Amino acid sequence: MPRTAPRRRATRDGRSRGASGARATTPEPAYVEDAAAPVSGETTGPLAPVAPPEPGEAVHEEVVAGAPTGSAPEVTVTVPDAEPVSSRLLVLLWLLVVGAGLAALVCSLASVGPDWLDGVGATAVVTAYSWALAARTGGRPVVFGALALVLGVVVLALDRDALRTGAAVMTCLVSAVLGVMATTPAVRFVQAARECVIALLIAAVGAMATVGFDPVLSVVRFEYTTLGLALVGAFAVVHRLGAGLHGLGRRGVVGVLIGALVLGATLLYAELLRRYGSAGLVESLLDGVRWSREHLGAFPRPIETVLGVPALVWGCHMRARRRQGWWLCAFGVAATTPVANALVNPSISLLECALSVVYGLVIGLALGYAVIRVDLALTGSRGQGGRRLEEAGAVRPEPPRTAALL
Repeated sequence: MPRTAPRRRATRDGRSRGASGARATTPEPAYVEDAAAPVSGETTGPLAPVAPPEPGEAVHEEVVAGAPTGSAPEVTVTVPDAEPVSSRLLVLLWLLVVGAGLAALVCSLASVGPDWLDGVGATAVVTAYSWALAARTGGRPVVFGALALVLGVVVLALDRDALRTGAAVMTCLVSAVLGVMATTPAVRFVQAARECVIALLIAAVGAMATVGFDPVLSVVRFEYTTLGLALVGAFAVVHRLGAGLHGLGRRGVVGVLIGALVLGATLLYAELLRRYGSAGLVESLLDGVRWSREHLGAFPRPIETVLGVPALVWGCHMRARRRQGWWLCAFGVAATTPVANALVNPSISLLECALSVVYGLVIGLALGYAVIRVDLALTGSRGQGGRRLEEAGAVRPEPPRTAALL
């Protein structure tokens, strides 16, 4: 070709095609978007790469199109295709242990079988719950499960009132915190209500294991002790899940303040009313409780109804969008703890305890729905179309229910 001949530049498509004629594209890394920080908890910016899958692990890609045209780009999330076989076997074994312990507790409650059956069932349940809580929070499940088993056997062998009462406190505490930690993010209110029901069911099994140790206690002191310890344990775990206090954000601070005010007002009002309330006021309130117990079969527990269930529903709903929802979920122990210690009061029948939990759940779900609607009305998109876009944009993933959070 002569030196003076013009050179032709290849077109953009021509340069990007290989020998086979297929267009070559450079794969971009998948990112998980979170308003506060990455899912992994590392503060490396608003976008953090997802860890690559293990060798030989089958994965698939899900493209979430939640933003309207012209706004943020679509987010591609790479998630595992299925759980390992070993994990599913462990979950199945855990369910068998809990089921066997629950069956032993039910037989003991129905006066069927030997006298030691309730202690064995309670030990089996608290061992399985301790293992699950340690696994869920990123601890050492084998160590804590074995420790709970050894302590349970020692309590049954020595048969001391103080040891039985301490074991009952530990069982109630583990059951209450595990009920909250076992929840998953909920995009819609129906899913949040399901998570709340699952948490209360876990706490209900723990309630039977709590009385299975036959504690000798003061009911009021036991309720305050277990609630305080459950709040401390839940906030200790949530402090890590929510990336510390600096991960609260404005919304998290508001939620924590509201929860703390409601908790303090509920406990303080009940204590002041019990000690210093006038006879007429106390009698009128007791008349309302008696009427509910006579005509409805039970009276809902106030702290579960006005704080625990609404906070857990709102927290699960927010966790699908922001990790600050974990701080609200911590107040969910105000619902699981009253359920876990509901059977320690010998003056209340099993049916009345169940009805009290159900009434508190129904009223609490109604309050939680109202709180969610107010939150979305103040911060979300308006209209039915905006609501669908907001739900489609809730793409913050978390590990599944049977996987470790940390």
